[in-house]
Amino acid sequence: MDIVFIRELRVDTVIGVYDWERNVRQSVVLDLEMATDNRRAAASDQITDALDYAAISARVLTFIQDSEFQLIETMAEQVAAIVMREFAVPWVRLRLAKPGAVAAARDVGVVIERGERL
Repeated sequence: MDIVFIRELRVDTVIGVYDWERNVRQSVVLDLEMATDNRRAAASDQITDALDYAAISARVLTFIQDSEFQLIETMAEQVAAIVMREFAVPWVRLRLAKPGAVAAARDVGVVIERGERL
């Protein structure tokens, strides 16, 4: 199994359960690890044979910017589903952090894994 990753993808969105959070945009930070088989892309040297991390990043950014969630758990599940369904990724590990959510911590968040490893 090969892994394509995206680290520290930052996007502003409406996220949170408190009234004040529903009226402001806050940053969330994502790390994605996605299972793939890189051999075909390595042999052809063509983006059409690769898992396109630029396209995935753009799709995830647009989705999150245009969405509003109360829980990061819900956001994480929906992002993982999009990546798997739209980009034919069989397995994804997603880390979603909300910096500043707890004053004494750098960030808080969730890590989920979905699908089957190759």
